[in-house]
Amino acid sequence: MKQLLTFSLFICMFSGAMSQQNCYWFKHNGDMKRYEACLATEKAAGHYQFTKEFQQAFDNAIKIDPTWGYPYRAKSVSYLKSGDFINWKKLMDKAVEYDTLSYLPYRAGCRFQFFRDYKGAIEDLLLLKKVTNNEMGYTPNGQYHLDIVLALCYKATGRSEEAIEVILERFKDDSYDIGIFDYIHLGVLYLEKGNYNNAIELFKKQEKFNDLAENRFYKALAYKALRQKENCLQNLKAAKELYQNNLKIHDPYQEPMDKIYLSTIERELGEK
Repeated sequence: MKQLLTFSLFICMFSGAMSQQNCYWFKHNGDMKRYEACLATEKAAGHYQFTKEFQQAFDNAIKIDPTWGYPYRAKSVSYLKSGDFINWKKLMDKAVEYDTLSYLPYRAGCRFQFFRDYKGAIEDLLLLKKVTNNEMGYTPNGQYHLDIVLALCYKATGRSEEAIEVILERFKDDSYDIGIFDYIHLGVLYLEKGNYNNAIELFKKQEKFNDLAENRFYKALAYKALRQKENCLQNLKAAKELYQNNLKIHDPYQEPMDKIYLSTIERELGEK
């Protein structure tokens, strides 16, 4: 329950960080240029992000105060949604240039999650480690700590040993709440390296914490490699049942790493 509350909290925190700015705060602090720019962004209200009116509102804000990161980030969203990485990144680079702490975590998370730009995400995350003294925070949706994202990027670029080291180091922090998929990802890393017993132990921890179809499926593969047929079959059946009950790794916007499908489970079960 604690982990789920933390997950919800970070979603709320992120939503607040990306919401409409309080223009009167700038006026209160005597920053009239930013106050005027902020008022210009309010004209985007009620307009869809792909419309001319929405984009022009933020273009006008940038003309008034070209050193404010917020309108660059706001304009970038439509490019993110359309999959236009080049224009999205141009705008996000500006946002990060003018407000590194606010927007570098967002850029890193999006590069990982939506564009599969693992090398770029690694660069962002290593920079973020430096500027935050290793307190990077979480992805835009609160699903992963950014250390876990760094580990998954290492895995995607063939650096599995470094991936394992990063996750284990994060786990050493007593204040860290284990993420909803963390044990699965670490278990799969061990599984892929042939360290089946360590993998099984992690899948057992995941089972107690947040049992999912992927967890049971990969646990079955570990038992299969150890030639424990009964345990393998038992976990494959559990994986299928969990999957059919919609208890699986899920992201509404993209395919998460280590996700499986019902056909994959059925193939292992020898079903047609």
